[in-house]
Formats: sequence, structure tokens, C-alpha cells
Amino acid sequence: METKAFNVSLEKNPLIKIKVIPGHFTTSNLHTNSYLDVSELKSNAVIALDVAREMVIPYISSKPVDTIVCMEKTEMIGAYIAQELIHEGRSISQGNAIHVVSPINNAYGNLAFADSVAGWISGKNILLLLATVSSGRTLNISLDCISYYGGKLAGISALYVSSDVRLGQEIFPMFTSDDIPGYKLFNHSDCDMCKAGQKLDAIISSEGYTKIT
Repeated sequence: METKAFNVSLEKNPLIKIKVIPGHFTTSNLHTNSYLDVSELKSNAVIALDVAREMVIPYISSKPVDTIVCMEKTEMIGAYIAQELIHEGRSISQGNAIHVVSPINNAYGNLAFADSVAGWISGKNILLLLATVSSGRTLNISLDCISYYGGKLAGISALYVSSDVRLGQEIFPMFTSDDIPGYKLFNHSDCDMCKAGQKLDAIISSEGYTKIT
């Protein structure tokens, strides 16, 4: 798989790029013909800062932010976005005590915020930050969690959003599936690769992918 990998770069900043690994992958509810590796965007401090400077643009002058809720290991980017909002001279969030938090999985498998964090959600303007939005499952449970704790949605940003997702929510993406040559998603029961007898290569999770041997 890895030998066929290629990069897709952001046109206005080639340093920001997704690594695309072709293959036959499965998530908990979808199959796909490519794994989109955004780990470098989330974990490389230099690149994450550039990502944050791009992602903060919709929130500088029109969308106040009090708290950034980070999903799928996007905390470094979230911290840099907060830094940009606090120090940006044109930002309407300038001077806010912006908190960067992540929910936890409770004993019932649902998202929850610890009591020490919940006060930074209730009644606050929330920027929801995700790595990828493919099926919309993580997005929906994140929105439900924010709503349950009384947060007010200021906006949603993601490193990648599938153009097939129709959720009635405005999302500000870095990349979409239109940027990925040949990228396809399938329901488990209607996968072209499965029908052709192509075995699964790996399982995708928020941590990355695990090869099936």
C-alpha cells in the first residue's frame, strides 16, 4: 500500500498536505479505497501552526470563540488556533480566555466532559475541530455532546470533509474529497472492492490504520 502513496498539497501553502495511501480500508461503518493520513498535520508543530493560521480565518472577524473542542487528536492545532485568536489584532475573540478541551468516553460509550471542564462549555461559543468528516458519525455525536452541555456552536472546522456528507451544517475544511484523485467511499454492503473479491488491507481508526494480516 505504502509504495503507492502520494501527497495532495494545499494550493496556497504546499507545506500543508495529506498523504493518500491507496488500498481497501474499512472503518466502523464504511469502506474506502484510500487512507487519508493527516497525522503530520496534527503532530508536526511547524505544520500544525500553518494549518491553524489557515483554519482561523473564518473566526477572526465574524465568529467569537470561547472554547475549542478538539476531536481525533487535533489538540495541537486547537492550541495554535487559540493563540492566533488571542493575539490577532483584528480578532473579535482577542482577550478571551480561550480554553482548548477534548471530551472523554464515559462508561456507556458516549462522549462527556469532566466536571472540571463542563463550565467552559455551558453558555460558551464553541469551535468544534475535527480531523476528518467522512460518514458524519463523529461530527454528530460531538454536536450532541456540545448541545447536551449547553454549548453554543460558533463553527465547525476540519482537516478533511467528504463532499458526500450532507448534514445541514456549515463546515470549514482544509481539504475535501474533490481534492483527492479517485477517492471513493462505500457502504459495507455495497463495496465495489468487496464485490471484486479484493481483500481488506487495513482497519482505520482515529489513531491511524492497522493492517490485516
